[in-house]
Amino acid sequence: MSELIKAIKGLPPLKPKVHTVNIQGQSVVVSLKKKLEVMQHGEDAYHWVSAIEFALKPKPKKLTKYPTLQKSSKGYIFKDGDVHWPTSITEEGYAWRRKPE
Repeated sequence: MSELIKAIKGLPPLKPKVHTVNIQGQSVVVSLKKKLEVMQHGEDAYHWVSAIEFALKPKPKKLTKYPTLQKSSKGYIFKDGDVHWPTSITEEGYAWRRKPE
């Protein structure tokens, strides 16, 4: 039993774990908390702010424009005002148009 204790005491000390992330091709040593954050968002979601600091990329703004039903010189006539039931195309009807900015 004493030989086992001597062998355990004779082992070299453990090296501390080094956490690295790869941001835009550059490997950086970070803390465990920052490593977990980068793993959650993904390495591609980060960019360099300065030579020694990186941060999340800003999310792109959504610019989706949806068409609305507007009066038009040529457009649809709807049965009983139901937009899902067009009956014909005539002059001075309704058309789906996107509002210009």
